[in-house]
Amino acid sequence: MTDIALLDGGLGQEIHKRSMIDAHPLWSVKVMFDQPDIVTQVHRDFVMSGARVICLNTYTATQSRMTRHGFGDQLETAHKTAIKLARQSLKESPVNDGSVQVAGCLPPLVASYVAEVSKDYNNSLDEYRQLVALQKDDVDLFLIETMSNIDEAQAALAAVKEAGKPAFVSLTIADDLSNKLRSGEDLRVAIDVLSNENPNGIMLNCSSPEAITKAMSIMSELSIPFGALGNGFTTISPLTPGSTVDKLSARKDLSPKVYAEFACQWVEAGATIIGGCCEIGPEHISFLCQQLKANGHRLTTLPV
Repeated sequence: MTDIALLDGGLGQEIHKRSMIDAHPLWSVKVMFDQPDIVTQVHRDFVMSGARVICLNTYTATQSRMTRHGFGDQLETAHKTAIKLARQSLKESPVNDGSVQVAGCLPPLVASYVAEVSKDYNNSLDEYRQLVALQKDDVDLFLIETMSNIDEAQAALAAVKEAGKPAFVSLTIADDLSNKLRSGEDLRVAIDVLSNENPNGIMLNCSSPEAITKAMSIMSELSIPFGALGNGFTTISPLTPGSTVDKLSARKDLSPKVYAEFACQWVEAGATIIGGCCEIGPEHISFLCQQLKANGHRLTTLPV
């Protein structure tokens, strides 16, 4: 059966939920400053659940976001801390044989899901170069995640390519089953454009499992590795730039078993990269890990 690269789940949301503190616009990065042990524990729990790739806790650690919320002078500290905690979690885990990759994180620079507030290509490229420089020596690859428009994804991919590191691009699509990015751009156009720039793989993330399932017919046209990391939010509509995740709520119908059923459909469509996004916790990844093994798949790291 197929080798499947199993990624972690919704790192930032899991960290936030365990912190038991009021939500902050910097989300899990603020928790990392105040309660770093939580970050290490969540990384470990995902590894123990079967994840073979963990992502740095730097989703909101961009210059644009940190400056907006009064932490602009702590950007480098945030990245160094996230790297230290990820590596520490692997050392402390029973799975410390080098079989787990650490992925750098390149998120939307200004805000999630809202393409119209994105910077132009050149300004995005400059800021992504800054993030790549902070992470590249300490990660195995880069995950360019939650990209809601083509330009920003291209800028992030270009920054990684300049650094000579493997790059996986993950797009977020509308939950209305329209097969469009949240910018309104067509998914097929997006993957055609990005495929021509030679990423190591293309995924969908932070979208509903239903929307991802609908989009698999398009993703399966790719000749490079592809996959998906669904989320468990009821909707992302209330979230606006600078707001906090307490405006969002988790679905009650997306148990580990139900999520695994969705993910196995993606695998049947040809996906070889599977994980989770917001509200998909270690328990989901653990169940998914066992289900994939039961179906005869071997779990691996990302192909780089």
